[in-house]
Amino acid sequence: MKILVVSNLYPPHYVGGYELRCQHITEGLRQRGHDVQVLTSNHGLVAGAPVPAEDRVERSLRVHGFFGHPWLGIGALRELEFHNNTVLRAAVERFQPDVIHVWNLGGISKSLIFTLARLGRPTAYDISDHWIARSLQADVWLDWWNRPNPSGSARVLRTVWSLLGRRSAWDAVAPTNAVRQARFPRIYFCSGALRELTRAKGYDVGHGSVIYCPVDRKRFHGEPVAAERGLKRLLWVGRLAEDKGILTALKAMRAVQGRFAGKLCVYGKGDADYVAMLHRFVAEHALPVEFSSASAADMPQVYRSHDALVFTSEWEEPFALTPLEAMASGIPVIGTLTGGSIELLRHRENALTYKAGDAEELASRILELDAEPALRERMARTAHAEMARYDQPVITDQIESFLVETVKGWKPSVPPRYDAA
Repeated sequence: MKILVVSNLYPPHYVGGYELRCQHITEGLRQRGHDVQVLTSNHGLVAGAPVPAEDRVERSLRVHGFFGHPWLGIGALRELEFHNNTVLRAAVERFQPDVIHVWNLGGISKSLIFTLARLGRPTAYDISDHWIARSLQADVWLDWWNRPNPSGSARVLRTVWSLLGRRSAWDAVAPTNAVRQARFPRIYFCSGALRELTRAKGYDVGHGSVIYCPVDRKRFHGEPVAAERGLKRLLWVGRLAEDKGILTALKAMRAVQGRFAGKLCVYGKGDADYVAMLHRFVAEHALPVEFSSASAADMPQVYRSHDALVFTSEWEEPFALTPLEAMASGIPVIGTLTGGSIELLRHRENALTYKAGDAEELASRILELDAEPALRERMARTAHAEMARYDQPVITDQIESFLVETVKGWKPSVPPRYDAA
């Protein structure tokens, strides 16, 4: 197949696992003989500097309001919307893809959804975060044209531009439909929890498939920990922020003082003020906690050099990668059941679980894991074996099949005009 990937970011310019997964799946599909072109933003490029040549990657979309880019007034925003939609149409016309594979549109013109629908080509959406559930409604361009009670100046401009026929002309370039008119006939989510959250926000996505995030077992691998190994080095990995629950982990370490002889090793970065507060908390309570950082290349060894992962996320994780990487590396996991994690973690079967934000319960789980070496080994072995179903080639198979089915069963459906009821 000829596949056009559309994504807000693409490595080496990325902020998290979404973009890395996009790259891994894209490369996996290329290895299977598919011709995959990537259309992404110019985020990370230096203004005015020559654009480095990349094979089958075009970095010409523009970001609005995200990743440090400024929020624009309606005039400048109109030009950005024109640009992004024109670039998309040109890429489709030039490449003539069999299917368009849309990834994260956070910070990118959501009007592209309607342009894609108008083009009528087979289109499949990969949803691994909340950009539909929580960001689509807030898109500045679409909201400006459709807000029920706009400000005085916006109301005047909307009225004048509509009467002069400008909205109709501009809509032909950059659609101004209401968000409620967005349709996703071919869509898959990284977890059932994310699909249900998106559906609960009013979007017709109940038909969406679930294809879980993969783990690269060639990189993340290790023998399941043996019972006699002991529990001395707990590992915490992630963004140092309140919603990730790192403070809960520190409070749990305070609660087990005098009863647990191990230490907690924290790998991650965050806002300077928040990180300073964490360091003060550790110093104030004399906690056995070490703060470190590691490159992506070092992380497989980081997992293998620890005895268990403490996964403390307190927000609705779409489907977290760190527990997968830990399980594939052979170490047991203590984790919360927020978001998609409830579809992965099963208490005392492949992990220990606790209520998000409950430091006392987390402390009891640490002591439980420390006291039951046979449980550590059994859970690690169970989880390690289960990672076969999340292996990257397996997930790539599922996505490839989804794209093939999208092409075979595609039925174009042009969205209504922006002013339709």
